[in-house]
Amino acid sequence: MQVPASIKPAVWGAIFGAVGTMIIGFSWMGWTLGHTTTRLVAEGSESAVIAALTPFCVANYMKQPDAAKQLALLRADTSSYTQRDIIEKAGFATMPGNKDPSSGVAAACEIALRTPTKTVTK
Repeated sequence: MQVPASIKPAVWGAIFGAVGTMIIGFSWMGWTLGHTTTRLVAEGSESAVIAALTPFCVANYMKQPDAAKQLALLRADTSSYTQRDIIEKAGFATMPGNKDPSSGVAAACEIALRTPTKTVTK
């Protein structure tokens, strides 16, 4: 079968154009594959849940009888892993209906408790 001479450059142009379009699309235009989008949505929803549950963890921590003393001990400890472990073992990061504590909630709670709150005075 004889292929006209003008077809070969057109085919190569289409191949290079398709590859170039994919490179530009995925690197500069923000195109993603389905599994990447699914992962990003899951991460976003998990961070939203953690952000929503952190105030409950902080409130539960502050409800304990010797909260001020425990907060001072928590802030004195330098290891964030130890601080998260304390929060998890005490049950402050375990939400109602769950058996196990959420490590993400414990980490966010630890950061919120470690950071001194600023009061606004008028």
